[in-house]
Amino acid sequence: MDSLYLLVFCLLAGVLLQRVPAFPANAAHTLNQYVLYAPLPALALYHIPEISGGPELLYPIAVAWICFLVSWLFFGSLRRIFGWSHKLTGCLVLCAGLGNTSFIGFPVIEAAYGREALGTALLVDQPGSFVVLSTLGLVVATIYSRQRADAITMARKILLFPPFIGFMVAVLMNVFDLHFGDGVRGGLLRIGNSVTPVALLAVGLQLRFKKRSKHWGFLGLGLVFKLLLAPALIFLLYVVILGGSGTAVRVSVMESAMAPMITAAILATSHGLKPRLANMMVGVGIPVSLLTMVLWYLVLEWY
Repeated sequence: MDSLYLLVFCLLAGVLLQRVPAFPANAAHTLNQYVLYAPLPALALYHIPEISGGPELLYPIAVAWICFLVSWLFFGSLRRIFGWSHKLTGCLVLCAGLGNTSFIGFPVIEAAYGREALGTALLVDQPGSFVVLSTLGLVVATIYSRQRADAITMARKILLFPPFIGFMVAVLMNVFDLHFGDGVRGGLLRIGNSVTPVALLAVGLQLRFKKRSKHWGFLGLGLVFKLLLAPALIFLLYVVILGGSGTAVRVSVMESAMAPMITAAILATSHGLKPRLANMMVGVGIPVSLLTMVLWYLVLEWY
């Protein structure tokens, strides 16, 4: 529960700091860049070299890939039907397609299924959400921000994206069975743990609500997809169609129901994809998800 309290505290701190005149106006941008360049690569280097397992790992790993691709198809289709802007569509694809599978996911999964279930949650997050953000997420951010998107430029952006560099180094270490010493891993973990307070502080600094904002309808649609439709899809596929059961499947469904990913909102913001809506998706999505996750937990217990 300490992690959940930290989420609320940092989000509120960011909102309050908006009212401090002496606080730098560009602080949110600087904090966003820090998250992308330091703690995300550190988390990959800490976790991925230690992962091991067999084909059963595909259940949790596939969750983020399925949800993101369906989000891209869903909101891309709505853009063509209703004539939405590219920036609006890109924001919704990113924020509704990627879940907060670690900072919210880990404490929730531990509370629901015990510490032993965190191994499965880690697979949803690192080879799943983390890699999707670093590859497909960056592709979507580039395309919908109307930046140059030829194959060479896109490949360069992915290969030079700091979280992806950290991921590839970590994968190579895993393949060749290389590991950091305890001291280095401890340092990586400390840097990686800073992502939650720093990212949420940045979100809070940019979080603004207006009663007559045109974003409310899109916010509702994005959260309905992220908190209800995406987990319903994973439940239908994993439990009903494939007949899956056990902790791995339950954790997979629960992780698909998490609030929008903080760093997906940061990626959207850094590419100019409706920053206010992106931050509303996180700021409103976190408290609402705590209610909808109870619903999904009960569904899994009942089925």
